[in-house]
Amino acid sequence: MSEYNVKKLRRTHKGRIVAGVCSGIGEYVGIDANMVRIALAIATLFGGLGVGVYAIGWLLMPDEEHDTSIVQDLISKQQAKSEHTDWSGEQKPQA
Repeated sequence: MSEYNVKKLRRTHKGRIVAGVCSGIGEYVGIDANMVRIALAIATLFGGLGVGVYAIGWLLMPDEEHDTSIVQDLISKQQAKSEHTDWSGEQKPQA
């Protein structure tokens, strides 16, 4: 399979209402985004699971304009910050 035919799960701008999670899932799966929204609303009414699923999708799904998700960005910023700090918490001199 060619790299050009691979579908990627992303938060989309087209059809976005809040963060684009439902529209991204709908586009990836090939169904209407409103069906995903209805499923999440029902899951929210019966136990509140829909809100958690939406929040996790928002954090883990990259935006269509970016290659990394919010969580990946936070982790890479933390790693870059820790590269310049030793175990004592003091700043290392940069070369």
